[in-house]
Amino acid sequence: MENFKIDVDADGIALITFDVPGRSMNTLTASVMQEVPQWVERVKTDDAIKGAVLTSGKASGFCAGADLGDMASGMLGGADLQAAYDAGWRLNGALRALETCGKPIAAAINGLALGGGLELTLACHYRVVENDNKIQLGLPEIKVGLFPGGGGTQRLTRLIGVQAAMMAMSEGKSFRPNDAKGAGVVHEVVEKGQSVQAAKAWIKGASKAIQPWDEKGFKLPGGGPYHPAGIQNFLVGNAMIKKQSYGNYPAVLNLMKAVYEGVQVPMDAALRIETRYFIKTLMTPEAQGMIRSLFLSKQELDKGAVRPAGVPKSDPKKVTVLGAGMMGAGIAYVQALAGIETILIDRDQEAADKGKAHVEELLKKRLSRGQIDQAKYDALLASVTATTDYDLIKGSDLVIEAVFENREIKADVTKRAEAQLAPGAVFGSNTSTLPITGLAEASVRPEDFIGIHFFSPVDKMMLVEIILGEKTGEAAIAKALDYVIKIKKTPIVVNDGRGFYTSRCFGTYVAEGMAMLEEGYSPVLIDNIGRMTGMPRGPLEMHDDVALDLSVKIAKQTAEDLGDKYQPLPGSEIVRKMVEDLGRYGRKNGKGFYDYDSKPKVIWPGLSDLAPVKIDDSTPEMVADQKQRLLYRQAVEVARCWEEGVIDDPREADVGAILAWGFAPWTGGPITYIDQIGLKAFVEQADKYAAQYGDRFAPPQLLRDMAAKGETFYGRFAGKKAA
Repeated sequence: MENFKIDVDADGIALITFDVPGRSMNTLTASVMQEVPQWVERVKTDDAIKGAVLTSGKASGFCAGADLGDMASGMLGGADLQAAYDAGWRLNGALRALETCGKPIAAAINGLALGGGLELTLACHYRVVENDNKIQLGLPEIKVGLFPGGGGTQRLTRLIGVQAAMMAMSEGKSFRPNDAKGAGVVHEVVEKGQSVQAAKAWIKGASKAIQPWDEKGFKLPGGGPYHPAGIQNFLVGNAMIKKQSYGNYPAVLNLMKAVYEGVQVPMDAALRIETRYFIKTLMTPEAQGMIRSLFLSKQELDKGAVRPAGVPKSDPKKVTVLGAGMMGAGIAYVQALAGIETILIDRDQEAADKGKAHVEELLKKRLSRGQIDQAKYDALLASVTATTDYDLIKGSDLVIEAVFENREIKADVTKRAEAQLAPGAVFGSNTSTLPITGLAEASVRPEDFIGIHFFSPVDKMMLVEIILGEKTGEAAIAKALDYVIKIKKTPIVVNDGRGFYTSRCFGTYVAEGMAMLEEGYSPVLIDNIGRMTGMPRGPLEMHDDVALDLSVKIAKQTAEDLGDKYQPLPGSEIVRKMVEDLGRYGRKNGKGFYDYDSKPKVIWPGLSDLAPVKIDDSTPEMVADQKQRLLYRQAVEVARCWEEGVIDDPREADVGAILAWGFAPWTGGPITYIDQIGLKAFVEQADKYAAQYGDRFAPPQLLRDMAAKGETFYGRFAGKKAA
């Protein structure tokens, strides 16, 4: 075997070391799944083996789960359902053989165990995990449109009960070692490096090798579907799933079905039920889109798939951040975590110190959770220097400008910072809307000037949008990508334009909500429909979050820049009155479309005076149409960005949309959404919306041409930028 090594000690205990060659992390590849039955059979039939301990040979973790690339291709085999089922059953059958082999098997978990990695350990009779808060144990498959398909739905439920298991699986929740023990997921927590020893000690004292659910008289913790208490888990759980998913995610519903049906039958039948529902889920367009965008494409981008070829790798050691507000301080924090010396500059020392205090606050949270120790905390905090002194920029590999969205201020700090930079160092602007080419006019080195757009809050938002000006050079692009990858964010690269890609397309969601408000839709109905699309919040909520006064400022700047070409967005006059006449700026001052001084927040009663309600009732047909309207408006804008050359890689378009503004993840992203509907059908529906609501829905010529040729974006453009 190439993925597992077996060493039998003098006590007859086989140490099975899981170590996939050529990879930094173990995953359940097709090769691994072929070898699991082999070592299980040896443990079962070799009389010299009294029991076995399964551990990892990787320093980085135990097992990160299934190789989704292998899975998506290996289980779909055309329309052959039997072949897909057989492929899905391969791991389940092997793990069932493991737990029924008649000999005690323990898992020595010495690193993270996620998805199929945790399922592998759940099939062992005993689980020991090392006391390291970097270790996560969980079943996160729901985050890519799937659910556990290696026995997790049945074993975890039988270990900790329906309610706890469903919460963990439907949310993709991970446990830290001590939490896992408290929940009943593992049996023992030991110090680092002691897991194999502890597992062997258990093997020596094991009296039997049988799982709890295979023992006569086993009862499901908390009760099953027909237990007076257990039935509540399914009644309430079904309602909760509908509330959380709005019916957009087949995986969540199929997960509940697998658990509901599986707990009523013996384990062998339960695992077959799980496999059937898993394959059914895997074949849905939602799962295929999410796997491609949120796993495969994201993984490619995280590794620098769009990095210019031939440019030597760079490793930024010192980076200056201009502006110590929430955005600048957040950037300083993620840089510090990545081991980058950070100079945090603001106009006065008090403001700079306030920014560093935010870094300190975030680091204290990590310290309190045991994710870093005191020595690491002290070192990370010391790596951030809060100052007003531009001389300290000297030696920086990169400068990130994160000051106010004002051209004059940005031009001033650009000149002051560039005076301290060595040749080849990059200047990056964190602007969210102002064109990079225009900002670069203040630079004496426009080939090293680039947009590096973070999202707030920086510590939680995983995307960074890199924007190219007309004169940005390939070396600057490569260095910006190297920096983003080092701070463990996902980069996309787009070309210049007002609002670039993410801000421009996100703005259409908010604007369409405003159009609905102007048309007389109830504010409650607008936001409920928005949430039902799968967007994280309704359009009016989102508008409050990003700040109404910011919208007014951007509108004024855009009007000034475009002159006679400027066209006000729907509802812009409503927003202007709210800001300028009534002082309602959004969530930040507790007054926007909602009043925030009560919990939960409520729609501001005065809104009906500015936008009288004409449509307050709904039908399923109307709701479905308006949901589609909100998604189409965004997707049409994405297609326009494509036609204009703002973005030209389907992976970046989809991943960027989901990570930046929360475009309905169940779709796989706007490009996948268009492809799966079909270009011809999409264009026809967009034309209907254009006739009904205006030219903003009119499909660009690119879509019409592709529809006429029967093309798709992924078919025509996939891999275009690959290095």
